[in-house]
Amino acid sequence: MPYSVYILYSVKLDKYYTGSCADICIRLTQHNAGRNISTSAGRPWILKYREEYAERSLAVKREYAIKKKESEIYCVVN
Repeated sequence: MPYSVYILYSVKLDKYYTGSCADICIRLTQHNAGRNISTSAGRPWILKYREEYAERSLAVKREYAIKKKESEIYCVVN
């Protein structure tokens, strides 16, 4: 099962959110339904970027690497 690392953007907040999951469609629906306290205020979220990995551990490592270098990554995404 592939795992995704994703970057969402909220026009309302002008902010990005980075995460990882097994099913990007379900996860984006959850974010936009307000099921996450950390992202509920930014609805609707737009998927801006996604990478796929064969293993969950690799996706989580990449998620944390992106979060550590937010300013560099977001310049590329825009």
